[in-house]
Amino acid sequence: MNIDSWLVGGGWRQRIQRTAIGILWWCAGFLLFHPAAVHAGPVVVTDDWGQTIQLPGPAQRIIPLYGAFAEMLFAIGAGPQVVARTDADQEPPEVTRLPAVGTHMRPNVEMIVALKPNLVVQSASRRVAMPEIQRVVEAGIPVAVFSPNSFDDIFRTMKRLGVLAGHEEAAAQMEQNMRQRLQDVAARLAATSVRPRVFFEVRAEPLSAAGRGSMVQHILDAVKAENVVEGDKAIVQTDLEMLLLANPDFYVVQQGPMNRNPVPPGERQHFQRLRAVQHHRVILVDEYLFSRAGPRCVDAVEQLAAALYPERFSR
Repeated sequence: MNIDSWLVGGGWRQRIQRTAIGILWWCAGFLLFHPAAVHAGPVVVTDDWGQTIQLPGPAQRIIPLYGAFAEMLFAIGAGPQVVARTDADQEPPEVTRLPAVGTHMRPNVEMIVALKPNLVVQSASRRVAMPEIQRVVEAGIPVAVFSPNSFDDIFRTMKRLGVLAGHEEAAAQMEQNMRQRLQDVAARLAATSVRPRVFFEVRAEPLSAAGRGSMVQHILDAVKAENVVEGDKAIVQTDLEMLLLANPDFYVVQQGPMNRNPVPPGERQHFQRLRAVQHHRVILVDEYLFSRAGPRCVDAVEQLAAALYPERFSR
């Protein structure tokens, strides 16, 4: 059929209108399900090592080599662009369907290169993995390095991942939501004058606690709790004598890769002398929520606040 015969007869204007509307709906659908497509130009960020990461467009094949970054990418809607994970990554559940490229400490360079990513994201704290990362860079794959260790760090990292993945607006909305939830907790605790004293167990053997340089410290600050451990490092090795002297009001035990099967403190020798054990103020928490600087740290704040101040969060 040529153009002339298509225009002959009644209804040709309606056909043109329907065709135009169909094209508009297709474009809207494409942009809805491929939001990165709205960014036609190059994207540029500066990572936490001061490197300028410039891509010709939003990355469509991303490999995060730390679970927190995978959680951030999925949280801002970039999950479909994530093509691999590390062995330990379990959150969100959808990530477990992706191929694993080794551990965050020992990533498999050959597998990474074979997946043809146009962006790899690594944690600055994983320095032991840097020889492998250098090989990834030498293969021509951009590597962005981030080091979140506070809520502001999480927001800055998520914002830059939003730029790199073409999900800036979603990242901004996620930040706003997280900040609002933190403000809601703060509002409930505004009238609290007594700060509960907390010992946060990172590892039972040897006994190690979260120090002032940890993500846990920021979670404790958010719930107006005092960390009885004064060391500036993220993890501070301590001992029973120091613990008994500190005698915290609450004893928090994280369970996860660093503390797989902790014996309940009440069943440990001499721990019965602790105020927290005597008053049944022992709290078991998920390591991934508290020690991994990702979007679920807000969940950690809400959970800990409810455990420390049940009278303020029971309604």
